[in-house]
Amino acid sequence: MNRLFAATLGILTAIGGFVDIGDLVTNAVVGSRFGLSLAWVVVVGVVGIVLFAHMSGKVTAISGRATFEIIRERLGPRAALVNLGGSMALTLLTLAAEIGGIALALQLLAGVAPLTIVLPLAFAVWWIVWRVRFSWMENAAGLLGLLLVGFVVALVALDPDWAALGRQLVPSVPAGGGESGLTYAYYAVALFGAAMTPYEVFFFSSGAAEEGWTSRDLWMSRLNVLVGFPLGGVLSLAIAGCAAVVLLPAGIAVTSLSQVLAPVAVALGVVGVVVVLVGVVAATTGAALETALSCGYSIAQYAGWPWGKRLRPVQAPQFHVVVAGAVALACVVLATGVDPIMVTEFSVVFSAVALPLTYFPVLVVANDPDYVGEHVNGQLVNAVALVYLVIIGVAAVAAVPLMVLTRMGA
Repeated sequence: MNRLFAATLGILTAIGGFVDIGDLVTNAVVGSRFGLSLAWVVVVGVVGIVLFAHMSGKVTAISGRATFEIIRERLGPRAALVNLGGSMALTLLTLAAEIGGIALALQLLAGVAPLTIVLPLAFAVWWIVWRVRFSWMENAAGLLGLLLVGFVVALVALDPDWAALGRQLVPSVPAGGGESGLTYAYYAVALFGAAMTPYEVFFFSSGAAEEGWTSRDLWMSRLNVLVGFPLGGVLSLAIAGCAAVVLLPAGIAVTSLSQVLAPVAVALGVVGVVVVLVGVVAATTGAALETALSCGYSIAQYAGWPWGKRLRPVQAPQFHVVVAGAVALACVVLATGVDPIMVTEFSVVFSAVALPLTYFPVLVVANDPDYVGEHVNGQLVNAVALVYLVIIGVAAVAAVPLMVLTRMGA
């Protein structure tokens, strides 16, 4: 019963990792400009993250080692260093975006200026990573993150023309909206990058190691990814749907977090906004904790240092120093006064660029019997994974040119 309860809470924590500040902003922007015509990208992204996250969790459960440790051993230090460099740069950028997202949410919730609370927020993230037990940290963020279901409630309360909303699901550039095929492609890549952010699979693997998964826990991995990530996808579509119903007809393109929440205010009033804002704070805090830990996990696993929240700082000093350093660097980025929304947009685009560095090695180790024994991927899983590697490659190649050509979707 305890293990079943732990699995249920693990499913809830997927919300904090999937619907972070990048997904919140990107889905609302897309909904306000393209309606639901890019919903197919969210579906493709959910299937992809389910596929590769389960591979990552499986490798850890069978081998007893985190995926990145095996990647370094299997591919060699040079190839793994390229992977490490790409994922670390992106994870640091994402960490800054998440802390900035918490600050923006607290500004709306409590009226505090974002710059004045960046340092306390960074300290709080570091303190939680240092002092709070792994399971408590994840479960609290996941449970409170469920308040983002308010977007689903808001969409239903808006009582839209469901048939008209359904017609928006056809992939196309909305006529008469002043949008181009290039901007449509740019936001398709951004949505895909937001859904398949690389840190998620490494964190999932490292978290499985923290919780001591074994081959008997493969069912838990499947349950987490098959329910948690699709639930995150539903929330993403609800965010885009709310924007499509309220903001798109009014010609309002999302440029701030307050605009993301405007449809909730229309549908549910002030109380609804407050409830959803608490969910935003919880989800972005959970993502900030995951990205901070991912920085420590990746570097420590590459270097062969002791790592993990289960180890006190005296037992894993390098790991804890890296986590503290990553939080400090994110704080420095935000202290420059850069717009957290802009940081978010950069993070989701460059997430697409870094995808091949993450997902190809995961596929390699998930097919190596030296690490997973008889649990190597089946032919169907490998076939689907190879299709995804092609999609990932196209997204990675197209991301920067589309960003330049569209001036970040302007």
